[in-house]
Amino acid sequence: MFQYYFLLGVRSLRRNPALTALMVLTLAVGVAASIATLTILHVMSGDPIPHKSDRLFVPLIDNGQPDNYKPGDKPDDNQLSYRDATNLLNSKAGERRTIIFGISLAIEPERKDIGVFNARGIAPTADFFNMFDAPFLHGQGWNPGDDKTGADVVVLSRKLAEKIYGDADPVGKRLTMGGFQYQVVGVLDTWKVVPRFHRIIGSNDGAFSEEDEMFIPFASAIRHEFQRNGSTSCYDDVAPGYQAFLDSECTWIQAWIETRGASDRAELQSFLDSYATEQRKLGRLKRAAPNMLYNVREWLDYMKVVGNDNKLSAWLAFGFLVLCLVNTIGLLLAKFSVRAAEVGIRRALGASRREIFAQFLIETTVVGLVGGVLGLLLAFGALALIAMQSKALTLVAHMDWVMLLTTFALAVLSAILAGLLPTWRACQVTPALQLKSQ
Repeated sequence: MFQYYFLLGVRSLRRNPALTALMVLTLAVGVAASIATLTILHVMSGDPIPHKSDRLFVPLIDNGQPDNYKPGDKPDDNQLSYRDATNLLNSKAGERRTIIFGISLAIEPERKDIGVFNARGIAPTADFFNMFDAPFLHGQGWNPGDDKTGADVVVLSRKLAEKIYGDADPVGKRLTMGGFQYQVVGVLDTWKVVPRFHRIIGSNDGAFSEEDEMFIPFASAIRHEFQRNGSTSCYDDVAPGYQAFLDSECTWIQAWIETRGASDRAELQSFLDSYATEQRKLGRLKRAAPNMLYNVREWLDYMKVVGNDNKLSAWLAFGFLVLCLVNTIGLLLAKFSVRAAEVGIRRALGASRREIFAQFLIETTVVGLVGGVLGLLLAFGALALIAMQSKALTLVAHMDWVMLLTTFALAVLSAILAGLLPTWRACQVTPALQLKSQ
């Protein structure tokens, strides 16, 4: 019977074509608006590294001044000073550790047709690539020994490597950056992490910025006294000179620690507290604020990657869908009311209310499927328009298989919900009254 009712539903689309088209369009617009918004929220709030997000931690140590500080206040900055960052790097905490700061360097390629241009990147330590599962196209990252010596080596992004060297493997070639010669040791493959949890601070578009173009050892950037490309917070005046800046309490470095498992969090927290206690004995960390650890999901929440505005937009979109459903209910009531005579005759011939209910509900499901197809097309169009607004939105305005299936499920479910009242009303038709009126 389902197949028979389904075919009836398909044929019913041709009845009152204007009314049917209006129902389908109303449903499609509501589904498209909610799905487009939900898709962006889904991508923004996803787990960017699910297999290890519970064992990658950001440590925060508050080294701010005690003036106007109240217990429970958040740190004034979410980065670390050079002293704290390097102390954590040189410790035995966790299984891997890396510290990062942003850089921007002038690139001087050998090809004269390109000319000098600026590229942005980061200065991490050797563990960075393994900690965040960076995919390599050619070569590999540098080794810990290069961190100790501050070797002038570089890992390029695929985009930058192709711009300078074309399709050739550039590993082993030398490239002038920031006025110094660097040897290319690796090229990363396309690496689109969404959200870019490891580079929320200091990048142009936060968690949804484009890929970094080059990576050099942290120690090399310090040795050449490269300037920072990112945020810096200083509480006091800093004496002139690069070394004086390093010795200051300015915060400008992001740190990450990877543990063997999520259960090692307590041990890492204990180490962090012990470290802070030792630093207070040296006259530092005067706020005596608690030391915080955030895993990947907690870090995304703490940095408000998905803000209240995004959540409010999703609720408003679903509110619009509810409004479309109310209109669809009205249209279905009008569509089914003109078929009261048909229902009365079927009831007189022995059809039960249950059979009538099933027939009309399946017809609304067909409307939902058609509305889902149209809604999907409208959603793709809406996402394309959203992606045109900025590069950051380009990363999040795309639909995956989960959202593709959700679109159809939402359209069918919406149609079924909208059809419950009109279908129930259709089942209440009294056969005798309809037969008398014929």
